[in-house]
Amino acid sequence: MTPEMQNIAAILRAGAASAMTIEEIIHQEISDWQKDPLRKLMLIGQQYYGLDNDVLKYKRKTIGEGGALIEAVNLANNKLPHGFVRKLVDQKVGYLLSKPLSIQTENTAYEDLLKEFFNKSFLRLLQSVGREAINKGKAWVHIYYSPAGVLSLKRIPAEECIPLWRDAAHTELDALIRVYEVEVYEGKTKKVIKKIEFWDTTGVKRYVLDGVGMTPDFDSVDNGTHFTLVEGDEEIPLNWARVPFVCFKYHEDELPLVKFIQALVDDYDRKKSDNSNNLDDLPNSVYVIKNYDGQDLGEFRRNLSVFRAVKVMDDGAVDTLSLDINTEAYKTHQDMNRKDIYEFGRGVDTQSDKFGNSPSGIALKFLYQDLDLDANDIETEFQASLEQLRWFIDTHLANSGQGDFSEESVDFILNRDILINEMDTITNAKNSVGVISEETIVANHPWVTNAQDEMKRLEADRKKTMDDLAYEAKITGES
Repeated sequence: MTPEMQNIAAILRAGAASAMTIEEIIHQEISDWQKDPLRKLMLIGQQYYGLDNDVLKYKRKTIGEGGALIEAVNLANNKLPHGFVRKLVDQKVGYLLSKPLSIQTENTAYEDLLKEFFNKSFLRLLQSVGREAINKGKAWVHIYYSPAGVLSLKRIPAEECIPLWRDAAHTELDALIRVYEVEVYEGKTKKVIKKIEFWDTTGVKRYVLDGVGMTPDFDSVDNGTHFTLVEGDEEIPLNWARVPFVCFKYHEDELPLVKFIQALVDDYDRKKSDNSNNLDDLPNSVYVIKNYDGQDLGEFRRNLSVFRAVKVMDDGAVDTLSLDINTEAYKTHQDMNRKDIYEFGRGVDTQSDKFGNSPSGIALKFLYQDLDLDANDIETEFQASLEQLRWFIDTHLANSGQGDFSEESVDFILNRDILINEMDTITNAKNSVGVISEETIVANHPWVTNAQDEMKRLEADRKKTMDDLAYEAKITGES
């Protein structure tokens, strides 16, 4: 869906004017999405994250008869993919989303309710959403009620979702089309069918897409609404006031990480593979043959490979032309490639020699500068998405009689897993005594995981020390 796409009401009006039904409009949107370059990028991002790089499709070519290129099946064809995309994605997720989410609000009762929702299970989901967003440019979370009536979240693959945005900034949804494949059995035959869901604020329409067109999904068990409220024996169909999907973006432009480094990774893979091929082909260097006792060069290579010998006539001989590999040029090129991958992938190369010298806190901040900038952008987008997600939580709390907290102010803080120089940090903590509060010092100490628990332990230690001193003074006075 292009940024210029108008809201769904305008689409429907245009469709009505051209005698298009809602099903025909959905079919057209799906057709456009299947060819959209952005969807292709999503699939490439997931492909490279799984180490299914394009180098695996690489074929060595040589010039055949008539100058046409043909596959050189007799030459080494090593294919060496490298997991740069996976490492950079996991590095960003680990840096920004590995620690529990911090929730700050002045209403302690509301804070406790939010913490019940944003638990360890949510942290796992958030990490999964983070990987999806970086790999595909954006990730989608579906809000629904489980069969037990629990408000739940589920990540939906981004390539399955076609958003119909209300605004050019892509912040408000008018509707969302989901298209996905499922395996079913017809008799004893397994087949794949394509299902379609159309979500808006009036409910959900479900279809099956076949060779003929779209037909209603009669296998669906819902009644076309977002969820159902059960009161006694009565079932009340209800809809959210918003489309129950929240978009988590990698960046504002919604482009995946692979967009910026794919060409560099491909070049690194090919050069490494070519170098490996050259090493394998060195024993099969260029041969200079004089008076060979045979007619076919294939027979010559076979005799050399199997028998380690060839027959020559009279003054015949077999010499080789050495194939020298410019090792220094190869190493320089690959080092530059690696540096560029981390530069434009905005990550940290942990194999850098700068990590081997116990860098100071300032040096570490410099090494992590690009990763930190990327994390800032991700955090801004995710905080906006968490705020949208909070609307559904607030609505649920209000509807379930747990209170109306819609006017409360909440800050969501993503705690980063920052590499630090512990000696510098501990020294700075000691030097800060008397300058800032003890709780702030404790919170920033590298060995402390929970500042409040540590403050309680410190207080218990002080009390024990005072009790011991009082007991010693008592004993000394009695003696």
